[in-house]
Amino acid sequence: MAETTELTKESVLEALRDVFDPEIPVNVVDLGLVYDCAVDDEGDVSVKMTLTFPGCGMGPYIAQQAEWRIAELDGVEDVEVEMVYDPPWNPDMISQEGKAQLGLD
Repeated sequence: MAETTELTKESVLEALRDVFDPEIPVNVVDLGLVYDCAVDDEGDVSVKMTLTFPGCGMGPYIAQQAEWRIAELDGVEDVEVEMVYDPPWNPDMISQEGKAQLGLD
């Protein structure tokens, strides 16, 4: 039986750890691509994320994967994933775990 968890910012971010840029073997959270995540009392989830570079052709794919993964969570009514490019992403935004996965630590 599946365990149900409360819908929180933390549970959304944990779900987003299942979403990867197909060109980089690190999830979008540890890459530092998720800039903001909000969950309201009605189950609406809003995520602002970016790409490693603005012209990345994988942008729509990554956004769709993020939206689908969030929609699978219990209690989600609506999902909005918005791509933003300010501030521009840079490698300093990669988490320690992500740097370790990439051999950058």
